Amino acid sequence: MSFSLRQKISFLFLVFMVVNSIIWFINHYSNSTVLNTLVLIEKKRDLLDTILEARRYEKNFFLRKDVKDLSLALSYINKIDEKQASIEKVFPDLVAKEPSVQQRRKSINAYRTNLETLLNLYKNGAVSSEQSFQIQNTVTQLGRELTTDIEQVVKTEKRKVFELLDRSREYLMISLFLLFILTVLATIFLVIKFNRPLKAIETGIKHIAKGDYDKIPEINTGDEFESLAVSLNDMIEELDRRKTQLIQAEKMSSLGTLTSGVAHELNNPLNNISTSIQIIQEEIEDSDIEYKRMLLDNVEQEIHRSKEIIRALLDFSRHSDFSIEPILFKKLVNKTMHLISGDIPSEIEVEISVPDDLEGRMDPRRIQQVLLNLIINAVYAMEDQQGGHLTISAYKDSQARTFVFTVKDTGEGIKEEHLARIFDPFFTTREVGKGSGLGLSIIHGIIEQHGGTISVNSSLGQGTIFTVSLPD
Repeated sequence: MSFSLRQKISFLFLVFMVVNSIIWFINHYSNSTVLNTLVLIEKKRDLLDTILEARRYEKNFFLRKDVKDLSLALSYINKIDEKQASIEKVFPDLVAKEPSVQQRRKSINAYRTNLETLLNLYKNGAVSSEQSFQIQNTVTQLGRELTTDIEQVVKTEKRKVFELLDRSREYLMISLFLLFILTVLATIFLVIKFNRPLKAIETGIKHIAKGDYDKIPEINTGDEFESLAVSLNDMIEELDRRKTQLIQAEKMSSLGTLTSGVAHELNNPLNNISTSIQIIQEEIEDSDIEYKRMLLDNVEQEIHRSKEIIRALLDFSRHSDFSIEPILFKKLVNKTMHLISGDIPSEIEVEISVPDDLEGRMDPRRIQQVLLNLIINAVYAMEDQQGGHLTISAYKDSQARTFVFTVKDTGEGIKEEHLARIFDPFFTTREVGKGSGLGLSIIHGIIEQHGGTISVNSSLGQGTIFTVSLPD
């Protein structure tokens, strides 16, 4: 059975609340017991003080034989009785646990009875020395028993307080330990159920932002995170499909630009083929076989040239999976220039500064699209000028372990306020109908797909240079 994210969070808070409530109850109960015991000790100390006062007057009487001392002793005895009754009423549970409470009541009553008897005898003058001595011993014995009993009870209660304080300390330590364990478990729970899925989703979104459409790893949490991951993977699939469609659409758009140039490129070899065939037809009866063979060789070369143009065009337009392989970069540049040369005005000078043996790791068709779009943009930037210079160069940066190529023009340049936006989708400075604004955005995506970077440096009136850096 799977639980939703809300149910998991609610359960976690419920556990914390239950554990904290139990801890609070135990500590509250322990503190209340300690407080009640301290109050009880205070009242028993007061009871002990009252007994000691009664005994003081009792001893004074036996020393001075003054009846007033007996009366005062009796008054304190009555207070003792009242205080004992008050203690039993206020703390019935605690007093009920004392084994000597019944005996204490009997001792208090006996103590009072003997003092009253002694007081009546002395008031009536009917007391004998033997009788007085006997009562005196009984009273002294009862007073001593009461004093010892209360003192013992006070000591016992004090010991209980210390035991309760020790127990409260133990409860507190156990509570803190349980809270620590619960916190650790809650942290592990949050890391597993929240942090890991969120991290996976965050990583997936960062990859999407970089143009990498790898799926988010499967999340088996059975909650909203799992549903979110499934939805994001569906979105990634759709974005990848749309991205492929955009690249292909931009490629078809570039093909439209190439059409006139390709037509021009094909027109020359076709004219040569037509001319050679006409000559052969006119001189078919002529016996100069070598001349005819030369014309046929020329036809074959022009056919081969036409086939190469068409093959380059088909290779460029064909959809292919992303595949990085070692490529001789100058060969790729020449192949691209073969496609675009018909669209480059004759007054624009083209310089290709690439070593013949320079090799880079790349997807050839996608990098060809990058070159094609950058060259078309450079030509467009120089079309309002009388001439211009287009430079394509490449080199390896051994220190950074990168393959770098640049496309530089001497065109009108890019305004500073536009530089930060030129790679944004649908942003274009061309007139309506002369650009979709997707070219540079798609280039940026292709370069990021390679794990590389593309940067631009431009000044108004001085031209623009695009620098592409790919991992070597």
